[in-house]
Amino acid sequence: MVQKSLETATLAGGCFWCTEAVFQRVRGVESVIPGFTGGKIKNPAYREIITGRTGHAEAIQVSFDPEKISFRELLLIFFGTHDPTTLNRQQNDVGTQYRSAVFYHSEEQKNTAFEVIQELENEKVFQNKIVTEITPASNFYAAEEEHKDYYDQHRQQPYCQYIIDPKIEKLRKSFADKLKNPN
Repeated sequence: MVQKSLETATLAGGCFWCTEAVFQRVRGVESVIPGFTGGKIKNPAYREIITGRTGHAEAIQVSFDPEKISFRELLLIFFGTHDPTTLNRQQNDVGTQYRSAVFYHSEEQKNTAFEVIQELENEKVFQNKIVTEITPASNFYAAEEEHKDYYDQHRQQPYCQYIIDPKIEKLRKSFADKLKNPN
């Protein structure tokens, strides 16, 4: 049996419950881990991250099969399911921990991220300028267990209904051909 050659993408687009829920539904994505990256301290806890003082962003680390979905396609989904034009904010979540960022793992990922942003800017997809940070990947710390699969386990929570449900609906509407299960 031939071993799949998976690649890694690390993305921050506000609350990691949202980005995890979106990317868990994308064909070619093998796993999504919510966590923290881009900060100053080792092994941060959620309670520290939400203060905004650690420098970390809530992020996801995605393992994906590049034969099924490209990094570029992942980025189009990423930019299409959060607001990359608001600095350190996604809806009511405010602070540097909620910044929009691509943490690249290779020069190819870095170049692709800059190219996709330039294309979106040229096409005027957003009214305002994209402020997504593009920075090298650094240590990624998985979030505590209670944050994993949050949306799927807590769909009746108001945050899930008012914040995450619309992102999932946008994913279904705009990227139906990229879904594991289009229904």
